[in-house]
Amino acid sequence: MKTIRLLLLCCYFPLYAQLTWAPLPNITVNTNGQRFDDVFFLNETTGWAANGYYAAVYKTTDGGQNWVLQTNNALLGSDHYFRNIEFIDENVGFLGTLNGKFYRTTDGGVTWNLVSISPNPQAICGLDAVGATVYGCGAYFSPAYMIKSTDSGQTWQYTDMAAYANALVEVLFLDAQTGYACGNNAAGALILKTTDGGQSWSVVYNGSIPGEYVWKLQVLPNNPNQIFGAVQSFGPQTGKLITSSDGGQTWTTKTAPETGIQAVGFLDANHGWMGGYSAGIYETTDGGDTWVNTNVGGNLNRIFMVNSTLAFACGTTIYKLSGNLSTPTFDEQGRMPLQVTVAPNPIRDKLQLTIEYLGNDHLNLGLYDAQGKWLKTLIVDEIQHQGPKTYQFDFPYPSGVYYINLHTNTGRQSVKIVK
Repeated sequence: MKTIRLLLLCCYFPLYAQLTWAPLPNITVNTNGQRFDDVFFLNETTGWAANGYYAAVYKTTDGGQNWVLQTNNALLGSDHYFRNIEFIDENVGFLGTLNGKFYRTTDGGVTWNLVSISPNPQAICGLDAVGATVYGCGAYFSPAYMIKSTDSGQTWQYTDMAAYANALVEVLFLDAQTGYACGNNAAGALILKTTDGGQSWSVVYNGSIPGEYVWKLQVLPNNPNQIFGAVQSFGPQTGKLITSSDGGQTWTTKTAPETGIQAVGFLDANHGWMGGYSAGIYETTDGGDTWVNTNVGGNLNRIFMVNSTLAFACGTTIYKLSGNLSTPTFDEQGRMPLQVTVAPNPIRDKLQLTIEYLGNDHLNLGLYDAQGKWLKTLIVDEIQHQGPKTYQFDFPYPSGVYYINLHTNTGRQSVKIVK
């Protein structure tokens, strides 16, 4: 479970000053603007990392100093995008993909077996375990659903969540009954809460900008009423940090350090970090009022807090927050935008665009006006090949400036168009 394992001690500012982030050695560094999508630690020494586009799982037993490749596309005999990884204990774990495949291991990741669920989830975007109870959710590109197991992943139940959400990205439980799920609905960024193990859900946060997502959540383990959320937005909007100190009854919104914010991790109500797919790790010591670029990290998707002096993050590579770190540095890479051609631009009565895909992908293509107001979802598409794909849409809108927003497996980007 991603929150309860953060065992906070009394922290004072002199301790904060000693904590630094650094990339870890002896694990691959992604190229071509790709990233590790998830990192998970059972304790200070044993953890796993899931590489997304390059589809590989690595394990460490010495706190990230050394990593061993456990599986990849070649070993599994299929083409994957690995989104998340979660373990119950040192043996039983789960690997979610964006390709309609979900895996379970009972030997610590040495071997992985396909999990059968009916209906089959199109993607598992979020995972969390509380003892033998495991929850998962998807998909960021819609539809919204939950999966649940109460026997360590041997059997599963599937719940359609369309009544609550358009898309779900993250799930986070305090115990087997009480938890949160986040993503978006027609109104915008969304957080749901359950107190009965997912039988029923209530909305505890809902933004007002269609197209935004609550991408990641964190709850302080020594204070379950203190919640943090990373709100991913799109140009020309700004990303947001949302916080609640009363278990989600009321929320405070603050400007995040970048539009494509995804990762969030706090030590207490004031000291924390955020990151996203177009920048690295930013730090705040005043609850998100101000942010400082640490100049470490690139293309972040998760910050995983282990204890009061130790955390890991995943992006271009795996990063470690600790005292007295001394590791190599390298040129960081943010997300590499897809090549998009709109021709002609300015447009007339038709919008035609060509997207150059790097490989298998998903596309949620939205249309927005000059102020960033959502107008329409143009298409939700599954991409099963590398190379260009051309789309054409009627464009019955007045003359002016518009944005098309591409939401894919690796992030979001906006393209300005003129009619």
